Amino acid sequence: MGKFNFKDDQDFERVRTDAEEFYETIGEIHCPYFGEKVAFNSSGLKHLKFKSDKVARARSEQYVRLKLLTLAPQVLFWSRTVQGIWETKHFERIRIHSRTDTILKPVSYYEFIAVLDSTRVKVIVKQIEDGQGFFWSIIPYWKIDSLNSRRILHSGSPEND
Repeated sequence: MGKFNFKDDQDFERVRTDAEEFYETIGEIHCPYFGEKVAFNSSGLKHLKFKSDKVARARSEQYVRLKLLTLAPQVLFWSRTVQGIWETKHFERIRIHSRTDTILKPVSYYEFIAVLDSTRVKVIVKQIEDGQGFFWSIIPYWKIDSLNSRRILHSGSPEND
């Protein structure tokens, strides 16, 4: 049984509860790369649990991300260089004049990779237009393919990773 495999529903619920309580205590972390604070808002926690609106991630995938969550503030606090920047346009839900609209906005994703506690992780910060960057995701930098037992590197769309 690996370090990121959960045994039963109680183990999953414990990790989920601990991660949610920890996430609420973070607030913002100063990131030397940006020279400003990165917010840990509800969008980041939601993204760890859901791929998109109403599409939940598999419990095993949630478990790994939630278990790694304690490393995210450390990675951002110590990061002075970025390993990747992905710029695109994405429909974002924006609150304007007491209503929520979905508007096409320029979005940038910044990838920070680090090895902490013998675990290699990628932390993604999302920035909509020129707004404040916020924590978007943490993923194990690799995953083992169950079919051929080979390591799969996560790359591609940071919106979905």
